[in-house]
Amino acid sequence: MRLRKAGPICEGLRLLGTEESCVYLLEGRTTSALISAGLSYILPDLCRQIDSSGIDGKKIGHLIILHAHFDHVGVVPFLKRKWPHLKIYASSRGWEVLANPKAISVINEFTLKVCRRVRGNADSLSTIDWQWRDDVHGEALKQNSCIDLGGRQIEIHETPGHSSCSISAYVPQMKVLFPSDAVAIPYQDEYVIAAGSSFEAYQKSMDQLALLDIEMLCADHYGIVTGAEAKHYVADSKTAAYQMVDQLHLTLRNEGSVERAAALLVDRHFKKRPDYFVHPDILLRTYTQMLKQFARSDEQ
Repeated sequence: MRLRKAGPICEGLRLLGTEESCVYLLEGRTTSALISAGLSYILPDLCRQIDSSGIDGKKIGHLIILHAHFDHVGVVPFLKRKWPHLKIYASSRGWEVLANPKAISVINEFTLKVCRRVRGNADSLSTIDWQWRDDVHGEALKQNSCIDLGGRQIEIHETPGHSSCSISAYVPQMKVLFPSDAVAIPYQDEYVIAAGSSFEAYQKSMDQLALLDIEMLCADHYGIVTGAEAKHYVADSKTAAYQMVDQLHLTLRNEGSVERAAALLVDRHFKKRPDYFVHPDILLRTYTQMLKQFARSDEQ
């Protein structure tokens, strides 16, 4: 079963943001955490949701960046400036990315592209101090790091593959996994694969996550997976990844070049999923990165 509507999910867990860009509020006895950081344009929605729910921002002590792509770090600068007490976390590699001026420029550029695609314009950002600069710093998380909220612990797993900086969060007391894009994206009833950094690492990360007892999977895009599907979601993601590898190899052979194959795959993607949130230019980069992994191996 898949849930996409913002609001309370169960005791102490709330979905914030929008269907395509999810942020989760996890509450403990002593403090709370925001897990994942979405796209910048959800900030007006996020602030309204927090205010209307009576959530005390002073109790939110932690914000965990699961990886440093533009669509997963968007609310961080605004919230850190609004709530200076907020502790920000990412992997060590994530902080390397977020300290790179070129990466920061790409984050800000891509944010505006997707905002215009989804909202029709960037007006929702015009009055908000949302952009990444050089004023956001935080703590590094690694395999087996743990954040104690009081009665609930957030365990960290290093799960590269989608990106080199990806981590996932798991709450054993609730059997809830926050994998970010380390597994398939649950768009509609599909399993959408995006392993732009390394398919080999992506599959190893899923092997690691498959060992966890999962009753709920909280994705960064397109909401929550529960019930029987949640228990098998990682395994089904692995199957979808193998299918994607076959598709990439076939398209690469048929088209004869990474550039033509990537363009064709993007065209097919949007014919099948016209409302998918990512801008075509950005998705073209993702497909190009995936295809290059196999173009290199074919040349060896």
